[in-house]
Amino acid sequence: MIKLLLVGFGGFIGAVSRYLMSGLVYNLFDKPAFPYGTLAVNILGCFLIGLLNGVFEVRQIINPEIRLVLFIGFLGGFTTFSTFGYEVFQFARDSQFLSAGLNILLSVTLGLIAVWFGHTLSKLI
Repeated sequence: MIKLLLVGFGGFIGAVSRYLMSGLVYNLFDKPAFPYGTLAVNILGCFLIGLLNGVFEVRQIINPEIRLVLFIGFLGGFTTFSTFGYEVFQFARDSQFLSAGLNILLSVTLGLIAVWFGHTLSKLI
């Protein structure tokens, strides 16, 4: 039961953080036609999972409970690939194939680069 509460706590913080960050990014643009908020959250989430995993892997300073809170809870609640999938679907459904393809390309490519960068940076800490 304690594991479920830890994941739930992390997920709550992650989901609230996603909502706030996405809203902040969307507010930087006047009626954006592209999901910049979702893209920013996904890239940051990918960076954070790369960084944290690298730090914990190298330093071996994580216990299973902290991993549940951070990786499954917080980052699971923070990253938005389900929203990403829905937005790509909407673009495709509305025949906005360039936007759909661009969203896929940027999210996947920049996400993978962010994971690599976070992991690489973790080795310097």
